[in-house]
Amino acid sequence: MLVFCAIVPHPPLLIPSIGKENMAKLDKTINAFNILEEDLNQAAPDTIIVISPHGEISFDSFTINTHQNYIARFEKFGDFSTEMKFKADLQFINELKSKTETKLPVQLISDENLDHGASIPLYYLTRKNASRRIVPINYSYQSNQKHIEFGEAIKEAVFSLDKRCAIIASGDLSHRLSMNAPAGFSPKAKEFDKKIIQFLKKKNVDGIMNMESDLVDDAAECGLRSILILLGAIKKMNYEFEVLSYESPFGVGYLVAEAKFK
Repeated sequence: MLVFCAIVPHPPLLIPSIGKENMAKLDKTINAFNILEEDLNQAAPDTIIVISPHGEISFDSFTINTHQNYIARFEKFGDFSTEMKFKADLQFINELKSKTETKLPVQLISDENLDHGASIPLYYLTRKNASRRIVPINYSYQSNQKHIEFGEAIKEAVFSLDKRCAIIASGDLSHRLSMNAPAGFSPKAKEFDKKIIQFLKKKNVDGIMNMESDLVDDAAECGLRSILILLGAIKKMNYEFEVLSYESPFGVGYLVAEAKFK
């Protein structure tokens, strides 16, 4: 069964050895992660499905990492000491493959290394229990509808197995919220983030699916498709989205939100 779902950002500055003095500017996000960690542990999932916008992205296919063991490192951000290890849930991966192989384009890869879109949320969410198995997934550049359908396939796989599953949709919102933002400034960036949050609160999936392409492109976001997969997975379930935090101290929108099931 599906017991936990959340949307999270993944700035490398959340890792203490990387963020250092900048950690103070991410207080809201860190506090929200602490709440998520507690809620996740109370939900007690056997498996964490983590959807990332980084790593090996295929334009035409959703990517599932089938390696038996994974390592999370942050060496490319200057941290050569932090390391986490995880095991795959190959049973779930096989079930998901069976649910998608005739319906959706899926690419299977085998890579020991997790990308930072997966690693950073797992750093916070597995501090008290690193034994849970994980399923690393990368979204594609298929249509928004295909991302919803992939989420529906994940849900089918979850409910086909006798295990408790969590889904983590990793992704930042607009990267253009200030003059010093990574992708430069856009006056439309704030509108994008505001609409995403409003639509989530109102459970307006169609609103998110049909957002103006110009607005999405102008935001230079990396979280929309992760969110769509999650929304596909909880489609027709009884839930409310709780926004735990939103901040943008570095010109990038960092949203932490949890789908509370009723």
